[in-house]
Amino acid sequence: MCEHPIPCPGADSPYREAAKPTASRYEQGWTLLCNGVLLFEDTGELLPDGQIIAPHRPTPAAVAA
Repeated sequence: MCEHPIPCPGADSPYREAAKPTASRYEQGWTLLCNGVLLFEDTGELLPDGQIIAPHRPTPAAVAA
């Protein structure tokens, strides 16, 4: 999907969140990346193949540990 001179990481890459945004609805809490990943403000993701990635924001309990 990415047409940039230096391609963005694919949706199956562990670095997929580094892809460039193509559309955003900040008031709804999501951003569409050029690799087809829908990134939510809670750090959850919806991949182009329909796979759901659970939010992975550190919680206060995880930071304190």
